[in-house]
Amino acid sequence: MKRIVVKVGSAVLTQDNKVALERMQALVSFLSELKKSNEVILVSSGAVSAGYTEIQLDRNIIQNKQALASIGQPILMNKYAKKFAQYSVLCSQILVTSANLHRLDDIQRVNNTIQTLLKNNIIPIVNENDATSTEELEVGDNDQLSAYIAKNLDADILIILSDIDAYYDKDPRTHDDAKVIKIVNSIASQELEKDATPNNVFATGGIVTKLKAADYLLKNGINMFLASGFKLEDVKSYLLYDKHQGGTLFKANS
Repeated sequence: MKRIVVKVGSAVLTQDNKVALERMQALVSFLSELKKSNEVILVSSGAVSAGYTEIQLDRNIIQNKQALASIGQPILMNKYAKKFAQYSVLCSQILVTSANLHRLDDIQRVNNTIQTLLKNNIIPIVNENDATSTEELEVGDNDQLSAYIAKNLDADILIILSDIDAYYDKDPRTHDDAKVIKIVNSIASQELEKDATPNNVFATGGIVTKLKAADYLLKNGINMFLASGFKLEDVKSYLLYDKHQGGTLFKANS
């Protein structure tokens, strides 16, 4: 049995100022299937964007962002709980800050909680505690958070489901001839130093934060797989049928 961390981004979970219920349903169905033969931890963005579906506050003001997260987190969890219940799966909520991931005693407490949940056949849903975190306590983005969780929980692999469906040899938004790089063993430093360019107003990083997460995991001997969260065929093919047809595998040297 493998331990798999799956991270899903805000762009996947929301559309037109609403929670994208069909995409969430597809995700929950996939995770419920994956859970039959693996331990599954979900790192989910979407609290701020879910809050924005109820009240349109200026997200650039930190107090508003925190308020939106406070409104959106129970909305998001309620929808997850109802959808997982359709598959007789119980889920739970874990909220963390950067401080929790940089103190050994806090890391151990987070680990103990998640380990207990997994032993009891429950899917932990992890998110950054945006409602109370300050700038110095922020992890920064959920790509990095999911990488920390994967490393500290000794996961076999991190799966990132995004509006970015793979890692390309050049920016596919500006180059029609861009090609998917299917397997990556190392990431050049200049790629990690580029400016983050999120595609979605609620996202925090774009491809750069995903590359940073992959680089962190590769250096710790853990694989990462990047694929589309809009269409789950590539991740299903890779995880359920052991076929790499699309997406990018960041493969650690064994």
